[in-house]
Parts: sequence; C-alpha cells; structure tokens
Amino acid sequence: MQVRGLLLLLALILVAAAAEAGKNKKEKAKKDGSKCEDWRWGPCVPNSKDCGLGYREGTCKDESKKLKCKIPCNWKKKFGADCKYKFESWGGCSAQTGLKTRSGVLKKALYNAQCEEIVYVTKPCSSKIKSKSKAKKGKGKD
Repeated sequence: MQVRGLLLLLALILVAAAAEAGKNKKEKAKKDGSKCEDWRWGPCVPNSKDCGLGYREGTCKDESKKLKCKIPCNWKKKFGADCKYKFESWGGCSAQTGLKTRSGVLKKALYNAQCEEIVYVTKPCSSKIKSKSKAKKGKGKD
C-alpha cells in the first residue's frame, strides 16, 4: 500500500514539474516584451543573391523588429515567396505559342503579403515524345 502511495506522489511531482517547465517555455517565447498585436511585415529580403537566408522587417506603432527568414531557391519569383498557391494540372500544348498553361488559386498569404487570388504560369511544351516502350530494335549482337 505504501508503494502505491509513493508512486502516486512521484507521479504528481513529475506532472507538476512538467507543467512548470511548459510555463517557463511560454514565458521565454514572449521575452521581447512587446504588447503590440498589429504587426505589419515586409517581404523576406535575402542576404545575398535572390534566395537563401535573409531578414524580414516588421513594424507595429513605434516598434520595429527583424526576423530571420529563408527564401527557397526554387520559389516562383513572379508571385513572391510569401504567397502559396494550389496549382491545377498542366493544360494541353498550344500549337500557336508552343506553351502549356496552368492556373493556381491562393492557398495562403504569409505575413499579410499582398497576393493575387489567381495566377497563371506557362512553360514551353516538351519537344520529346514520351513513349511507353523503351525496347531497342535492330541492334542485336548476332
């Protein structure tokens, strides 16, 4: 019976310690002391070239902050790295332009970015004809 009591007491102590640790983590996250809630964030500006690590500046009333950010090197520069779109499948190839087209609908705008609701992208049609059979004919070593 005493063993159960000790185990119960130990379990309560562990739960209390875990709750206190979680509370401390939340306090550390709010360490900057800002009470402003209406932050306006600018675009992510890379440190060099047009992608990679960089900073995003934010302002709220008289306060300003800089946050680290990252622009993936395969992002669509035309839309901005903070605009995320859900794209449909590529359309057929236009014989007149030699291009395929598809549209994307805005899925998420990060950091209050100004994004277009629908965007269109094009790419050149493939000049290669894909075949299902890869067997080579007439090249046997008899």
